[in-house]
Amino acid sequence: MPALCLTSRVLMVPVAIGAVLLGSTPALADNGIGGGTRGPEPSTDVHGGATEDGTLSAGVVVFDRSNNGSGQKAGPVSSATSWTPPACYYAPKYTPDQLQKHLEPIWEAESTGYQWDAAQRDRYVKGHPYTDFNKDKADEGYWWDSYVTAGREGEPGALDCDKPIFWVDENNDPPADIPQAVTPEILAQLAYAEIRVPSTEVDLAPEGTTKVNLPTWAWLDAAQFKPVSVTASVPLLGIEATTTAEPVSVEIEPGTPDAETYPASGVCDIQNGRIGEPYAKGKADGTPPCGVKYLRSSGDDSYELTATVTWKIEWTGTGGAGGDLPDGDFGATQDVVVQEIQAINR
Repeated sequence: MPALCLTSRVLMVPVAIGAVLLGSTPALADNGIGGGTRGPEPSTDVHGGATEDGTLSAGVVVFDRSNNGSGQKAGPVSSATSWTPPACYYAPKYTPDQLQKHLEPIWEAESTGYQWDAAQRDRYVKGHPYTDFNKDKADEGYWWDSYVTAGREGEPGALDCDKPIFWVDENNDPPADIPQAVTPEILAQLAYAEIRVPSTEVDLAPEGTTKVNLPTWAWLDAAQFKPVSVTASVPLLGIEATTTAEPVSVEIEPGTPDAETYPASGVCDIQNGRIGEPYAKGKADGTPPCGVKYLRSSGDDSYELTATVTWKIEWTGTGGAGGDLPDGDFGATQDVVVQEIQAINR
């Protein structure tokens, strides 16, 4: 399975332990505490990154994209609302020994100031609330820390996960006051960002060049527009979620107000597993179920027709969890030349 591309956290400022840097070196994920095993990128699109200091940062969240959309023109969906998948989240990152190896050099360097270092020692070593990095519970849980979602570095939301490193016992839920802590629902949202759908360039008849006041038929290849899905999991915790996108409609925007769409709303719903209807001989005088009629010539230029497919997105996860996520849109543009019909007088 593909693993989220992450590398280790480095010290930034006393406000937070650090920030996650994203790497791009392909690797095969090792889903145990301690990092990953480097190797070539397989054809199943595996991505990962392992730290050299042995901390866990690769193989925490694993993506299975085997049922995803593909092709050179495939792309991510954009939420039809203002919602976006989380830019950061919390997940297991250290064993007790690994956390000690991570923090003690920072304290010894004294680069963050005595007061902050002392507060950190008090929290993780002196029993307020943890003692000796929880080494007596080494086989009973993990230290959780924040990660930045791949591709979201630099966004304001990437700084939202500023809680100090915290402990979670195995088989226990993460603290309720940390909404970004990884759960099946958070995994579903992360999988949403990994969804790829095919290009929405439509077939037109007439193709490329049409005439003023001539209904132009539009349709999409039904074979390409089928449900796609991505599964995100955390093997360490035994949780997963599958996010599925299914096409439901396409909206045709002619690229000029001097046009009429079929239907009038410009939204063509899927009927019998397809969007629109291919033109066939003998249908020239008919009304296309999906299409456009241009009322004015494009002159020496062309109109930019945009076709945007709306995808209904749902998820299911561990323990029977599931629900809806915001619909996603993905569109493409194409040039259409519209000519005047020339009349010949004899």
